[in-house]
This record gives sequence, structure tokens and C-alpha cells, in this order.
Amino acid sequence: MAKLSIITAPDPRLKLKAKPVGTVDTEIRQLMDDMLETMYAAPGIGLAAPQVGVLKRVLVLDIAPSGEPRQPLRVADPQIVWAADEDATYEEGCLSLPEHYADVARPAAVKVRFRDYDNALIELDAEGLLATCLQHEMDHLEGVLFVDHISALKRNIILRKLVKARKLAAADADA
Repeated sequence: MAKLSIITAPDPRLKLKAKPVGTVDTEIRQLMDDMLETMYAAPGIGLAAPQVGVLKRVLVLDIAPSGEPRQPLRVADPQIVWAADEDATYEEGCLSLPEHYADVARPAAVKVRFRDYDNALIELDAEGLLATCLQHEMDHLEGVLFVDHISALKRNIILRKLVKARKLAAADADA
């Protein structure tokens, strides 16, 4: 496994749509394994392939509480086949928008169809944090960030702070 570099906003690559993988083969399984290693090291609970510069419809997540055994979920070509009418609001963060959080309302429950690590077609009913995390990561596959779900004012404040942090980091690296 290899730890990958996570792209941070406002990098334009985060706004691109990912392409379907079709079949989960050795290359996609390696990508999933590398993404999990990267996500755990960050640390985070979800990561989509576009966040590591790969425009493929692949995501990984693990919402197991800290201190409990890991429960990684490896997902390729996910589709929401059903979504609840009622919403749930969670404070979301993102490895591509480090140290920034905002409340986002999404469907409280979803049914997601995807290909797993062994290329089996799976349907998963998800609610609560799992539903939120799946939808958050699936948004990345469409070039959508969690800040796209909040007011323009809040989004612009967060993005300006990220640009400033990037400039400071570059200046420190040059020093």
C-alpha cells in the first residue's frame, strides 16, 4: 500500500466529474487499499478518488468509532437508488478542506448500489452518519464539495482562508 497526496481546495481538480470504473480489478483494488491507508493516516472517515487526483468513481470510508475495530467500506461506481424525504443535518468536514466545518442537510437515509472490493454488486441501506458520509463522498465524484451545500458567504470565507493558508505554507517552504 502507498500513502497518496490529498488535494486541497480550491484546487480545480476537485470540481471535475469522475469516470465509472465498470469492473473492480487489481488496479482498482490497489487504489482502494492506497486510499484507505491515506484516509486512516490523515485521519479521516471518508475519501473519494478525485481527492487524491484520480478521476474514477471510487470511494472508501470507515465510520467505526475510535478505539473499535476498523470496518472499511470500499465502493466503486456508487448510485443512490432511493433517498428518504426527511433530511438530517450533520456538521461536516473534509480532508480537502482541512480544519473547516459546516452544518449540511442531506437525506437522512439512502439506499446505495455499488461494486465492492470483489466486484460484487451490493445494495446497502444507510442512515445516520453512514448515509451522510456516503453522500458526502459521492458528491466528490460529481465535483461537488460540502461547502457547495452552504451559503455563498460561508463558502467564500472558508475558501479564502484555505487560499491564505496555502500561500503561507508556500512562503514558509520558500524561507
